[in-house]
Amino acid sequence: MYATLGLLQAVGVGIGAIVVVIIAIFVASVVISAIKVVKEYERGVIFRLGRVQGGPKGPGLFILLPMVDRMVKIDLRTVTMDVPPQDVITRDNVPARVNAVVYFRVVDPNKSVIEVENHVLATSQISQTTLRSVLGQKDLDELLINREEINEELQTIIDEQTDPWGVKVSVVEVKDVEIPQQMQRAMARQAESERERRAKIIAAEGEYQASQRLRQAADRLESPTALQLRLFQTMGEIAVNQNSTIILPVPIDLFKPFLESQNGASGSYGEEVRAARLKEEEEEEAERLYEEAVGEAKREVSSEEVPAEMPDGEASR
Repeated sequence: MYATLGLLQAVGVGIGAIVVVIIAIFVASVVISAIKVVKEYERGVIFRLGRVQGGPKGPGLFILLPMVDRMVKIDLRTVTMDVPPQDVITRDNVPARVNAVVYFRVVDPNKSVIEVENHVLATSQISQTTLRSVLGQKDLDELLINREEINEELQTIIDEQTDPWGVKVSVVEVKDVEIPQQMQRAMARQAESERERRAKIIAAEGEYQASQRLRQAADRLESPTALQLRLFQTMGEIAVNQNSTIILPVPIDLFKPFLESQNGASGSYGEEVRAARLKEEEEEEAERLYEEAVGEAKREVSSEEVPAEMPDGEASR
């Protein structure tokens, strides 16, 4: 500095001029620092001797009182904040790792500066806490299925807690839910079993509908004319294909007389067999009765001979 002053004195500049230049530079710097420009998406909160001066200022050009006023700029644009992954245990005791994203913006710059030290950090912490507490009260199935309801519940809770800070939470979205590999395999087996059950039900329903259609077709084909037309149609379909073997269906009506005759012959033969068997049984019964009668006659004769011999014995005695 002394070298600079010596140089200025050497060129003929006085000390007074030097002081004037220094004062001018200082005043210019103070004036420049007092001029503030607030962008369209920003608002300025002005503190004068530590007190807030009215509402937020901006956008545009403002001149502050040097050494008296201080302005804090607040961004009003929507902030996209990723919530770090949180380890939670659902209500049905399934461990999961969940991360989410929060969209919020400042609606009251004065509150965002006065009520909280760092509104972005505070919103992040309250989002993490709310995410763990809310998802811990849900089952895993609800967490995987009812995403929209859970997002609305998270948004409502976080917005109520950040409203005193002048922060509006517009959207909360659960991005990903990570579950253990064993649980994923169990869910895959459950889904596979469910698909098999649906396939069996659909197949059974198809069989039922097919049986109904076949019954209707059978009712329509009861007439010989319809059956004959269906026979011709089937023969036409077979003739289109170049097959070496042709199967020709024959109506059962053609074999009805033969079948009736066979049934009559088989019926007469059965009657003859039954008659012969009945005759043999009658002969056996008659022979059995004859033997019983002969046996009774012999027993009566023997009983009559024994008393006749009794007096001779007594006489000899």
